[in-house]
Amino acid sequence: MIFEKTELGIGNAILDIYIGDELKKAPAMLVIPGGGYGCVCADREGEPIALAYLSRGFNAFVLHYSVGKDAPVNCPLAEASSAIAYIRRNSEKLGVDPEKVYAVGFSAGGHLCGSLATLWHRDEIKEKAGIEYGENRPTAVVLQYPVITALGKGHMNSFYNLLGTREPTREQLEYYSLEKHVDERSAPAFILHTAGDQAVPVENALYIAEAYAGAKIPFELHIYPFGPHGLALANEVTAKGKEEFIDPQAARWVDDSIVFFKRLTEGK
Repeated sequence: MIFEKTELGIGNAILDIYIGDELKKAPAMLVIPGGGYGCVCADREGEPIALAYLSRGFNAFVLHYSVGKDAPVNCPLAEASSAIAYIRRNSEKLGVDPEKVYAVGFSAGGHLCGSLATLWHRDEIKEKAGIEYGENRPTAVVLQYPVITALGKGHMNSFYNLLGTREPTREQLEYYSLEKHVDERSAPAFILHTAGDQAVPVENALYIAEAYAGAKIPFELHIYPFGPHGLALANEVTAKGKEEFIDPQAARWVDDSIVFFKRLTEGK
C-alpha cells in the first residue's frame, strides 16, 4: 500500500491517500468523517473506512476539512469539491477510474457528502473551489446516519457550527437542508441509519430518501432497528471495545454499498 498526504490548496483541507500496490484504474472512495462541523473524527470514521474500501479494490482518500471558526461559509463544501476534482484530475497518477469517484460521509460528514451530491453544481461552490462544471460531482454517495435537515428533526449544533452563528437566517437553513435540493442533477445515494439513533434522528435519512424518490434518482435505504449514533464500520475495528457499536447486520453496509455501485453501472 502507498500512503501519502497532500494539501489541496484551499482552506485547511488535507487529503490522506491510500493506494493499493496493484490497483490500476480502480474505483475511488472519498471518505468524509463526521464531527458536527466542530471537529473531524478521522480515528473511527476516516482511516478504518478507507482501509475497508481499499481491501475491496478501491483506492481511498480521507478528507480533513475546515471546521468551526476555521470554516467560513461554504468552505467545507468547496474543500470536498476540490478533493473530488483533485482525484479526477490526477486519476492516472492515483490509479483510479475518473468515472467511478464515490464519496462516503458520516453524521455531519454525511451532510457534507450529501451536499456534494445535491449542491455540486452551484456557481458559488465552483468559484470558491476553482473547478470546472461537473468535476466535483461524485458518481454516487454513501450517507451514513447523515445530518440532512435544518428545518425538521435535525442536528442543529452541526448547522450552528457550519454557519458560525446560533441565529441563522431562514435562507441559510433552507440552503443547507438537503432534502430541498434533490433534483435530476443529484448523485445517486446509498443511505443508512439506525432507528435508535439518539443524536441525529432517523427522520433525516427518511427525508432525503423521500426527496430522492420524488426526483426519481436511484437510491437505496437501510434502516437498522438498533444501534447508537456513530456505528462507523459496526464491527470490532471501530467499536473500540464498546459492544453497542457492533452489529453484524449493519456491518454488511460496505459490501452492500459496493453492490449498489455495481448495479448503477450495470443497470441491473
